[in-house]
Amino acid sequence: MPAVRAAMTTDPRTSGSIRHTLWLYLGAFLALFAVALLFGARAYGQRAANRSYDHLLVSSALSIIDSVALVEAQWQVDLPYAALDLLAMAPEDRVFYRVSDAREQTVTGYADLPLPPHAPSDRPQLFDALYSGEQVRFVVVSRRVSSPSAQGEVRVQVGQTRRAREALAQDMVTRALLAIAVLSLLSLALVGLGVHRALRPLVRMERELARREPSDLKPLDASVPREMDRMVGALNHFMGRLQGSNETLRAFMAEAAHQMRTPLAALRAQAQLALDEEDPEDMRRSLHAIERNATHMSRLLNQLLSDASVIHRANLQRFAPVDLAETVHQALHEALPQALPAPRVQLAVSAQAAWLHGDALLLREAIKNLIDNAIKYGGDGTLQVALTEEAQHWVLTVADHGPGIAAADAERVFERFARGEGAAAGGAGLGLAIVKRVVDSHGGRIDLANRVDGGLVATLHLPRMHP
Repeated sequence: MPAVRAAMTTDPRTSGSIRHTLWLYLGAFLALFAVALLFGARAYGQRAANRSYDHLLVSSALSIIDSVALVEAQWQVDLPYAALDLLAMAPEDRVFYRVSDAREQTVTGYADLPLPPHAPSDRPQLFDALYSGEQVRFVVVSRRVSSPSAQGEVRVQVGQTRRAREALAQDMVTRALLAIAVLSLLSLALVGLGVHRALRPLVRMERELARREPSDLKPLDASVPREMDRMVGALNHFMGRLQGSNETLRAFMAEAAHQMRTPLAALRAQAQLALDEEDPEDMRRSLHAIERNATHMSRLLNQLLSDASVIHRANLQRFAPVDLAETVHQALHEALPQALPAPRVQLAVSAQAAWLHGDALLLREAIKNLIDNAIKYGGDGTLQVALTEEAQHWVLTVADHGPGIAAADAERVFERFARGEGAAAGGAGLGLAIVKRVVDSHGGRIDLANRVDGGLVATLHLPRMHP
């Protein structure tokens, strides 16, 4: 068992680990999700910082424009320093302002501030521009002012560097990054726990299989998730088939050993008897007996090998389209004895192809056994072989003129090494068992019936292959 377990864990043909694959995909998903969250947090931080400081910037500009008056056609500005103090709450930033008229004549403030991209209106206009070597956020507001003697348009432009904004956005991103890192670690821990719990049924199955003896092929009784039901079912089905094959093989070997032991013992005893004979005629009779036993043992060995081949190929079920009519001709040619006199055969097989899905070798072996039985036990009458067509099946009949079969033996003769009462000597009792196994593997059936005028009719029903 340790050697088996080592082979299981060091097999170079393994294609990877499910655990590592789950970690890889789930980890990659979490990484992409964290990156998306980081970019989203960064964009949100910048928008939030801009909204906060833009509100202060607009409030300061509106406070300044409220302090502008037109007196005797002259602009007077009573600058409210509290308005600029709002912006001074960010000590690392610098603040710029300018008050001008409609002709862009500066009333007070910085005369070289950059112009807005669009004409000012009564709505605040925000824009970014490079000034004094830094990126500055500006707001421009415009208002018409009237007095008893004149009226005109005044514009107020206020700017602030972006250091505090960037610092606030960076602080929000840092906090979000910390939260994302904590969330990612917790998610990875949860993924690890989920992967571990999801793979526990596989680990239990592995341990159960590793602890089993090679001969223990009983179905797995492990509690598994629904997604693994089909895999466990397929594994149990496979082990069931393997157990059936092993039991068939053990039974075959035991029965083969039992069947071969008797003729071998008889052959050895007759050979020893022949060695002790001094009379040539007695020695000749012993040699004839040895020859008969050798022929019987050769026939038995051929039947055993044929049975083993049928068992193996029936389990494989490597089926393909087969012309049953051609197979009948081949089987008849191989089954008829070459020595004269040859038995009389009446063949009724259509010249057209009779297609079915099956194994040509198995079908030929089954038909050969039927014909061989009919020749051996069917008397001197004509052997009749016919192939007809039904709605869903091909029907193959092999009829002889022998003694038939007793009703009590109609089912027992399909068992291996079983022979009917009164059967002639020399048979191994495997022919009909081989036929039954082949027919069953093809989804058909076999019937035996006695003829009214004497003889046995074996009928095979094999499913047709429909186009």
